[in-house]
Amino acid sequence: MPMLTMRKTKLLAKITKSRTPRFGIRAWQSGQALVELAFVVPLLMILALGVIEIGRYAYIAILIGNAAHAGAAYGAQGHQQSFDSGGIANAAEYDFAGAITGSSNATTTATNGQLVSKLTVSSATSCGCDSSGTVTTFGCTVAAGNPNPGSCVTGRWVVVVTVTASGTFTPLFNYPGIPNPFFVSRTASIPVA
Repeated sequence: MPMLTMRKTKLLAKITKSRTPRFGIRAWQSGQALVELAFVVPLLMILALGVIEIGRYAYIAILIGNAAHAGAAYGAQGHQQSFDSGGIANAAEYDFAGAITGSSNATTTATNGQLVSKLTVSSATSCGCDSSGTVTTFGCTVAAGNPNPGSCVTGRWVVVVTVTASGTFTPLFNYPGIPNPFFVSRTASIPVA
């Protein structure tokens, strides 16, 4: 009996070994992973490209929004700065493109790769009387039609600087149904101190 069992065990081991391929994978499965990879790689590439494009768009939109806020912050320093459209535009452009600090040509040397020529900045100053949160708009000067600029019958006199910065975002590729380039515009309003 023990001899018969030993022969059966050896025979069974020989049969099992002969059915198993040399590399541990059955012959009909050897190309399956390659086919699956061929289907998945293009989808992953499209997904990665979409993430890159959204990131680039968000970066430009944040730069434009920060530029509008920087221009409004410059104008909100005082009444004289609130009407200085050139200074407001310079502050916004400097914030948009960045510059090397300590350089003699700090306003012309861009450090973040964005061109100032791609940014358009416009500013406006509005005045009025704030009465419990409701602002009644008046002209800021006598020439603008306000006989008493700077004073209110009820409430307090407020001056608000509004800066709109706009630029374009150009995607890496043309996508169907999506305009190329995108127009991006951000507005910031800050009361004058």
